[in-house]
Amino acid sequence: MNIIIKKTSNMAQFTILLFFALSILLFSCKEKVEEKQSTVTSTISKIEVIDFHSTHRCVTCKAIESNAKYTVETYFADEQKRGIVIFKTINVDDDKNYAIAERFQAYGTALFLNVIKDGKETHIDLTDFGFSKAKNQEKFSIELKIKIENELKKL
Repeated sequence: MNIIIKKTSNMAQFTILLFFALSILLFSCKEKVEEKQSTVTSTISKIEVIDFHSTHRCVTCKAIESNAKYTVETYFADEQKRGIVIFKTINVDDDKNYAIAERFQAYGTALFLNVIKDGKETHIDLTDFGFSKAKNQEKFSIELKIKIENELKKL
């Protein structure tokens, strides 16, 4: 009798562990995406700071958006007015955003610089950076500012 209870207990523990592992894997808000380049019809050179997100977001995901928006508005206000630096948020769960989410391979929270120069887009994936610095607005902003400035020099 004790053996049956012990086996059932081990089986229950295994089932619970498996459930949590699958939940973490399936509901992780971070997706790995690759950098790529494509052609667009616009000849205007600009940088889009794009925060992709799902409908339900964790605290870190919300911080990435807040910090990126703060950085663009604080350090690139003139460039924003001229349309050279643009901040966008895109909900990947909204059907109208399917095409752009596919283009960036963003299926959850992701942060990108989309550098548009001479009709070509270069997608710079900053997702890992965003997650690693999200909880420190000062470090996040300083580093994102430098990344944007470096790309502005290339326009």
